[in-house]
Amino acid sequence: MTETDVVIIGAGHNGLTCAAYLAMAGLRVKVVERRKVVGGAAVTEEFHPGFRNSVAAYTVSLLNPKVIRDLRLAEHGLRIVERRAQNFLPAPDGSFLLTGEGRTKDSVRKLSAHDADALDGFSRELAAIADVLRQFVLRAPPNLLDGFGTNALREAVNAIQSANILRALTLEQSRSLLDLFTRSAGEMLDERFEHDLVKALFGFDAIVGNYASPYAPGSAYVMLHHAFGEVNGKKGVWGHAIGGMGAITQAMARAARTHGAEIVTDAGVREVIVERDRASGVVLDDGTTIRAKYVAAGVNPTLLYTRLIAAEALPSEFLARIRHWKNGSGTFRMNVALARLPSFTALPGGGDHLTSGIILAPSLGYMDRAYLDARAQGWSTSPVVEMLIPSTLDDSLAPEARHVASLFCQHVAPELPGGRSWDDHREEVADLMIATVDRYAPGFADSVLGRQILSPLDLERQFGLIGGDIFHGALTLNQLFSARPMLGHADYRGPLRGLYHCGSGAHPGGGVTGAPGHNAARAILRDHRAPFG
Repeated sequence: MTETDVVIIGAGHNGLTCAAYLAMAGLRVKVVERRKVVGGAAVTEEFHPGFRNSVAAYTVSLLNPKVIRDLRLAEHGLRIVERRAQNFLPAPDGSFLLTGEGRTKDSVRKLSAHDADALDGFSRELAAIADVLRQFVLRAPPNLLDGFGTNALREAVNAIQSANILRALTLEQSRSLLDLFTRSAGEMLDERFEHDLVKALFGFDAIVGNYASPYAPGSAYVMLHHAFGEVNGKKGVWGHAIGGMGAITQAMARAARTHGAEIVTDAGVREVIVERDRASGVVLDDGTTIRAKYVAAGVNPTLLYTRLIAAEALPSEFLARIRHWKNGSGTFRMNVALARLPSFTALPGGGDHLTSGIILAPSLGYMDRAYLDARAQGWSTSPVVEMLIPSTLDDSLAPEARHVASLFCQHVAPELPGGRSWDDHREEVADLMIATVDRYAPGFADSVLGRQILSPLDLERQFGLIGGDIFHGALTLNQLFSARPMLGHADYRGPLRGLYHCGSGAHPGGGVTGAPGHNAARAILRDHRAPFG
């Protein structure tokens, strides 16, 4: 048996962020990780001899600048470079849209003068709202509590402060914010733009990690969620971590260890110890007991509350609700070793477009049909694919003159209908994804030297992403802000004393942000320093 101040379940990027902040504050911290490497879904691994890639999480934008500064990640080896172009959307008819600094408006104008004129207004609207909502990212949302007392007073102050932040919005911006939280992205985009590719550019952000049609109510918020990011001080920009996403979590691990945190791999948690309604440690798969004053969980709420904590230890109402926590992001991930770069029919040869996010989903209708297909038969016959080729920006990932590609594919059902298993269909669907790229870039299939396939079931087995959910829970209105993971527990504190949520199942949700880890550390430190904590 060992003892520590805090034991953190999971060495994903949020668990490591939480550990670093707590260790910096002088607490004894122990992180336990089921896998043999740290990083959770933000890891870089060799998937084919000589070829390395970001295996699951695959691109950078949402990583919070304060976390980067506070943990001094650059000093610990992190370097992020911007894409030379941001997004490339080819269409079957040979037209295309290419976005990025100095490119977007001219490219849109070639498709539609109307949309070029409308673009600045829509982009400013999203950016203004995102600027205000960014202030909520590193703070707990107002938490609903029963009764009165010190905690209720604290939450009343929090609610007032939150309202004051929102007062920065004009009345028209407040109306737009309501639209973004409640309406579909498809409706909003159809009202503003006329060309399919322009609508698809924004619509794709509404379905990333979101097993839904772009016409589903609430999908507009997912589009907004992806507008929060920045790279190297430039808002709305996406980039690549040199060395892959694992470079982020390796830098975080070094930051945590520098301040005394202990990180143990190959140490899965079997159960959370609960004594007198308080979480007081964990038992590992090998039987090792770790006692702690505080337990912080970076895992999916479903995993935490239905597999790691005995049902009788939890309030019955809480358990009944958390069992209905919605998971499943419709994601099928592939990493591909390439003999050569692809050449797209719409824009042949090399160029900056190959450093961008290449989105193969030419219209909102295409995305809608992909979702409906997946609901009916398990996967879309014409899937949505985003391809990144990080080796165009980072030559450490592949042998000379070779390349690696990340394929983020949607839509697929988290669980196949009819009781079928993903193990029986993963190769078939992988072939479909490769063929989809080949339709836009003939010869792509012949250039594939090797591939790694991660179905929703594989993502769950390897990374604990229940149903393949990359966000640890859908970003729906009933699972956002004060309701993430549940009303009454938005302050990173679980229903048991001493238990905290530090993963993406807590506010502000998914993506490689570090924000839930940062915010949970603040809650733990507040309780640790309280006179009657």
